[in-house]
Amino acid sequence: MSRDDEVIVDRIKIALVQGDITKQTTEAIVNAANSGLMGGGGVDGAIHRAGGPAILEECRKIVSRIGRLDTGKAVITTGGNLKAKYVIHTVGPVWRGGSRDEPELLASAYRESLKLATAYKLKSISFPSISTGAYGYPLSEAAKVAVGTVIDFLQNNPTPLELVLFVLWGSEVYLAYKTALADNIK
Repeated sequence: MSRDDEVIVDRIKIALVQGDITKQTTEAIVNAANSGLMGGGGVDGAIHRAGGPAILEECRKIVSRIGRLDTGKAVITTGGNLKAKYVIHTVGPVWRGGSRDEPELLASAYRESLKLATAYKLKSISFPSISTGAYGYPLSEAAKVAVGTVIDFLQNNPTPLELVLFVLWGSEVYLAYKTALADNIK
Protein backbone atom coordinates (compact mmCIF):
# COMPACT_ATOMS: atom_id res chain seq x y z
CA MET A 1 0.00 0.00 0.00
CA SER A 2 1.18 3.48 -0.76
CA ARG A 3 0.70 6.28 1.76
CA ASP A 4 -2.33 7.69 -0.05
CA ASP A 5 -4.13 4.36 0.53
CA GLU A 6 -4.29 4.77 4.30
CA VAL A 7 -4.81 7.32 7.01
CA ILE A 8 -4.68 7.25 10.81
CA VAL A 9 -7.74 8.64 12.63
CA ASP A 10 -7.42 8.78 16.41
CA ARG A 11 -4.87 5.91 16.45
CA ILE A 12 -7.03 3.78 14.11
CA LYS A 13 -5.79 2.92 10.64
CA ILE A 14 -8.23 3.26 7.75
CA ALA A 15 -6.83 1.53 4.68
CA LEU A 16 -7.91 0.70 1.15
CA VAL A 17 -7.09 -2.51 -0.70
CA GLN A 18 -8.25 -3.91 -3.98
CA GLY A 19 -9.32 -7.51 -3.61
CA ASP A 20 -11.71 -10.19 -2.41
CA ILE A 21 -13.40 -9.54 0.94
CA THR A 22 -13.90 -13.27 1.55
CA LYS A 23 -10.11 -13.68 1.83
CA GLN A 24 -9.61 -11.03 4.53
CA THR A 25 -8.15 -11.91 7.93
CA THR A 26 -9.80 -9.07 9.87
CA GLU A 27 -11.91 -10.22 12.82
CA ALA A 28 -15.09 -9.30 10.95
CA ILE A 29 -16.05 -8.70 7.36
CA VAL A 30 -19.16 -6.78 6.40
CA ASN A 31 -21.69 -8.30 4.06
CA ALA A 32 -23.71 -6.02 1.80
CA ALA A 33 -26.76 -8.19 2.41
CA ASN A 34 -30.34 -8.15 1.23
CA SER A 35 -33.09 -7.77 3.82
CA GLY A 36 -33.89 -11.49 3.78
CA LEU A 37 -30.30 -12.42 4.78
CA MET A 38 -30.45 -15.54 2.62
CA GLY A 39 -27.51 -14.84 0.34
CA GLY A 40 -27.81 -13.55 -3.17
CA GLY A 41 -25.51 -12.14 -5.81
CA GLY A 42 -22.35 -10.08 -5.62
CA VAL A 43 -20.60 -9.75 -2.26
CA ASP A 44 -23.54 -11.36 -0.43
CA GLY A 45 -23.44 -14.53 -2.50
CA ALA A 46 -19.65 -14.74 -2.38
CA ILE A 47 -19.62 -14.48 1.43
CA HIS A 48 -22.32 -17.13 1.83
CA ARG A 49 -20.54 -19.49 -0.60
CA ALA A 50 -17.11 -19.04 1.00
CA GLY A 51 -18.41 -19.09 4.58
CA GLY A 52 -20.51 -22.22 4.21
CA PRO A 53 -23.82 -23.27 5.74
CA ALA A 54 -23.18 -22.01 9.30
CA ILE A 55 -23.70 -18.40 8.18
CA LEU A 56 -27.01 -19.17 6.47
CA GLU A 57 -28.18 -21.16 9.49
CA GLU A 58 -27.55 -18.20 11.82
CA CYS A 59 -29.18 -15.81 9.33
CA ARG A 60 -32.31 -17.98 9.25
CA LYS A 61 -32.51 -17.85 13.06
CA ILE A 62 -32.17 -14.06 13.02
CA VAL A 63 -34.89 -13.67 10.38
CA SER A 64 -37.23 -16.00 12.28
CA ARG A 65 -36.69 -13.85 15.39
CA ILE A 66 -36.79 -10.30 13.94
CA GLY A 67 -38.15 -10.66 10.41
CA ARG A 68 -36.45 -9.01 7.47
CA LEU A 69 -33.55 -6.70 8.29
CA ASP A 70 -34.39 -3.04 7.72
CA THR A 71 -32.26 -0.91 5.41
CA GLY A 72 -29.47 0.76 7.39
CA LYS A 73 -29.48 -1.86 10.16
CA ALA A 74 -26.92 -4.58 10.89
CA VAL A 75 -26.67 -7.99 12.57
CA ILE A 76 -23.72 -10.28 13.29
CA THR A 77 -23.15 -13.99 12.66
CA THR A 78 -20.31 -16.44 12.71
CA GLY A 79 -17.77 -16.29 9.92
CA GLY A 80 -18.23 -19.99 9.27
CA ASN A 81 -15.41 -21.22 7.01
CA LEU A 82 -14.05 -17.70 6.41
CA LYS A 83 -10.79 -16.46 7.92
CA ALA A 84 -12.86 -13.74 9.63
CA LYS A 85 -14.44 -14.83 12.91
CA TYR A 86 -17.62 -12.83 12.24
CA VAL A 87 -19.75 -11.54 9.39
CA ILE A 88 -21.65 -8.33 10.00
CA HIS A 89 -24.63 -8.26 7.64
CA THR A 90 -26.01 -4.84 6.74
CA VAL A 91 -28.58 -3.70 4.22
CA GLY A 92 -27.70 -0.68 2.15
CA PRO A 93 -30.28 1.35 0.25
CA VAL A 94 -31.38 0.82 -3.31
CA TRP A 95 -30.61 4.01 -5.25
CA ARG A 96 -33.80 5.78 -6.30
CA GLY A 97 -32.36 9.11 -7.35
CA GLY A 98 -31.20 10.31 -3.94
CA SER A 99 -34.49 11.76 -2.71
CA ARG A 100 -35.50 8.87 -0.43
CA ASP A 101 -32.91 9.29 2.33
CA GLU A 102 -30.40 7.10 0.52
CA PRO A 103 -27.32 8.95 1.90
CA GLU A 104 -28.55 8.68 5.51
CA LEU A 105 -29.54 5.03 5.08
CA LEU A 106 -26.13 4.22 3.58
CA ALA A 107 -24.37 6.07 6.41
CA SER A 108 -26.50 4.14 8.90
CA ALA A 109 -25.38 0.82 7.38
CA TYR A 110 -21.74 1.75 8.05
CA ARG A 111 -22.45 3.20 11.52
CA GLU A 112 -24.50 0.20 12.66
CA SER A 113 -21.76 -2.15 11.47
CA LEU A 114 -19.15 -0.17 13.41
CA LYS A 115 -21.39 -0.18 16.51
CA LEU A 116 -21.57 -4.00 16.36
CA ALA A 117 -17.81 -4.27 15.91
CA THR A 118 -17.37 -2.03 18.96
CA ALA A 119 -19.93 -3.98 21.03
CA TYR A 120 -18.08 -7.22 20.22
CA LYS A 121 -14.76 -5.55 21.11
CA LEU A 122 -13.27 -6.24 17.70
CA LYS A 123 -9.94 -4.77 16.67
CA SER A 124 -10.40 -5.06 12.89
CA ILE A 125 -13.17 -4.93 10.30
CA SER A 126 -13.35 -5.06 6.49
CA PHE A 127 -16.03 -3.27 4.48
CA PRO A 128 -17.03 -3.74 0.85
CA SER A 129 -18.52 -0.90 -1.17
CA ILE A 130 -22.11 -1.16 0.09
CA SER A 131 -25.00 -0.55 -2.35
CA THR A 132 -22.86 0.17 -5.43
CA GLY A 133 -23.52 -3.10 -7.24
CA ALA A 134 -27.04 -4.31 -7.96
CA TYR A 135 -28.50 -1.57 -5.72
CA GLY A 136 -27.20 1.05 -8.16
CA TYR A 137 -25.84 3.68 -5.76
CA PRO A 138 -23.52 6.03 -7.71
CA LEU A 139 -19.98 4.96 -6.88
CA SER A 140 -18.35 8.32 -6.12
CA GLU A 141 -21.28 9.38 -3.93
CA ALA A 142 -21.29 6.06 -2.06
CA ALA A 143 -17.53 6.30 -1.48
CA LYS A 144 -17.91 9.79 0.01
CA VAL A 145 -20.65 8.61 2.37
CA ALA A 146 -18.71 5.47 3.36
CA VAL A 147 -15.38 7.16 4.09
CA GLY A 148 -16.94 10.22 5.71
CA THR A 149 -19.18 8.12 7.96
CA VAL A 150 -16.34 5.85 9.08
CA ILE A 151 -14.06 8.79 9.87
CA ASP A 152 -16.84 10.58 11.75
CA PHE A 153 -17.66 7.46 13.78
CA LEU A 154 -14.02 6.85 14.72
CA GLN A 155 -13.54 10.48 15.76
CA ASN A 156 -16.67 10.57 17.91
CA ASN A 157 -17.02 7.12 19.51
CA PRO A 158 -14.70 5.16 21.78
CA THR A 159 -13.91 1.88 20.05
CA PRO A 160 -11.38 -0.93 20.39
CA LEU A 161 -10.95 -0.93 16.60
CA GLU A 162 -7.39 -0.59 15.36
CA LEU A 163 -8.00 -1.24 11.65
CA VAL A 164 -10.85 -0.42 9.30
CA LEU A 165 -10.21 -1.85 5.87
CA PHE A 166 -12.16 -1.06 2.71
CA VAL A 167 -11.81 -4.10 0.44
CA LEU A 168 -12.73 -2.93 -3.01
CA TRP A 169 -13.49 -5.06 -6.04
CA GLY A 170 -11.91 -3.61 -9.16
CA SER A 171 -9.84 -0.56 -9.99
CA GLU A 172 -12.81 1.77 -10.60
CA VAL A 173 -14.18 1.15 -7.10
CA TYR A 174 -10.72 1.40 -5.55
CA LEU A 175 -10.04 4.74 -7.24
CA ALA A 176 -13.40 6.20 -6.13
CA TYR A 177 -12.57 5.33 -2.51
CA LYS A 178 -9.02 6.64 -2.86
CA THR A 179 -10.46 9.98 -4.03
CA ALA A 180 -12.99 10.02 -1.18
CA LEU A 181 -10.26 9.28 1.35
CA ALA A 182 -8.07 12.07 0.00
CA ASP A 183 -11.01 14.50 0.06
CA ASN A 184 -11.82 13.61 3.69
CA ILE A 185 -8.32 14.21 5.03
CA LYS A 186 -7.70 17.58 3.41
